[in-house]
Amino acid sequence: MTAPGKDHDVAALQASAKRHMWLHFTRMSTYADGDMPLIVRGSGPYVFDSRGKRYLDGLSGLFVSQIGHGRTEVAEAGARQGAELAYFPLWSYAHPRAIELAERLADLAPGDLNRVFFTTSGSEAVESAWKLAKQYFKAIGEPGRYKVLSREIAYHGTSMGALAITGLPGLKEPFEPLPAGGVRVPNTNFYRAPEFVAHDLTVFGQWAADEIERAILREGPESVAAVFLEPLQNSGGCFPPPPGYFPRVREICDRYGVLLVSDEVICAFGRLGYYFGSQRYGYQPDIITFAKGVTSGYAPLGGMMVSDALMEPFSQGSATFLHGVTFAGHPVSCAVALANLDVFEKEDLLGNVRANEGAFRATLEKLNDLPIVGDVRGDGYFYGIEMVKDKATRETFSDDESERLLRGFLSHALFEAGLVCRADDRGDPVIQLSPPLNCTQEHFDEMEQILRGVLTEAWARL
Repeated sequence: MTAPGKDHDVAALQASAKRHMWLHFTRMSTYADGDMPLIVRGSGPYVFDSRGKRYLDGLSGLFVSQIGHGRTEVAEAGARQGAELAYFPLWSYAHPRAIELAERLADLAPGDLNRVFFTTSGSEAVESAWKLAKQYFKAIGEPGRYKVLSREIAYHGTSMGALAITGLPGLKEPFEPLPAGGVRVPNTNFYRAPEFVAHDLTVFGQWAADEIERAILREGPESVAAVFLEPLQNSGGCFPPPPGYFPRVREICDRYGVLLVSDEVICAFGRLGYYFGSQRYGYQPDIITFAKGVTSGYAPLGGMMVSDALMEPFSQGSATFLHGVTFAGHPVSCAVALANLDVFEKEDLLGNVRANEGAFRATLEKLNDLPIVGDVRGDGYFYGIEMVKDKATRETFSDDESERLLRGFLSHALFEAGLVCRADDRGDPVIQLSPPLNCTQEHFDEMEQILRGVLTEAWARL
């Protein structure tokens, strides 16, 4: 076969994909009469399709590619490790790269999160954290604690346990019944705050945190194991925490002996300008779940970081955490993660995000002059733009209008205009942006210009 990019090769790949591929979270009927987007190469913050067309990767793949594409030093670290030791499990054994990475992560993490349990994905990390919480409470004589609180519309993964924690009814219904114990509390979307707390962000945050306490009391504190919260909630369109929210949640969890799990599958490794989002917002979790940015996507890896107190019951006698994943802590993935963190340090990517996040916000806020833009929100390099029918009343779109707007026009139009981002209606319709951490003003301007053109056309079509 000749090099990818030749017409007949692309046609063959498209035919093969339509016959054999099953894409994730994708209506496969979409491609019955059209080609699948075929991305063949990446360089810096850009990716290229089989036609040679360039796209700004405004979503970092899927909140993953922190250092950008085409970093040969990271790929070569994986190749060297594969030649030395391609695989060995962490079931009763260890290998050097996993040990080195665990120590490095423990040094970066806040507080006493000194133990790292590796997985291969974010869903597995969330699943692992719930399983650990359940077994931990059994080990200390509180076997009734199994329930988990999480926020409305929040996404925590696709495995059955993680899906039970997820707050998106539409994703859960096809797979019910799910494991028991998932309980919802309000999210921190101030733009859609209840009227009685919509006048003051701090008051709203106090109310949202106090709703966690009320839920614990309703369920019975003796039955609640953990609260799972993202530092900045992804699904629904980037909801930052109001001032005082997380300190209040930490206080509530301590009062009732409930674990606080910071789900940082997206928010860790620089997305918010810190290695961990909990550091940005000043709270101490009992567990941090991570994945995505730990390797910048150059190999799959996830995990959870656990406090010394949670490890204590498993560090003596015959106690065993009865859980494991075949490819968790894969030697190649761990080598890639170490090289990825080297890039973070060498290029001061955290500093770049903190230095430029204000400019990113200001550039996106220029879109507020468009009638379709209701709210621009987020922190760091993680923003959501909520679209509305009426800016004055904040009226949102009907299901049919949202279908026509997002799937019928916006997703395709933004991609064709050269921007990879997410147009999502798991909640109110939003566009999400999460560019590589080395992006600067030229990339912000490119995003704003593409968004302005496409959103202007979208409004004209309504």
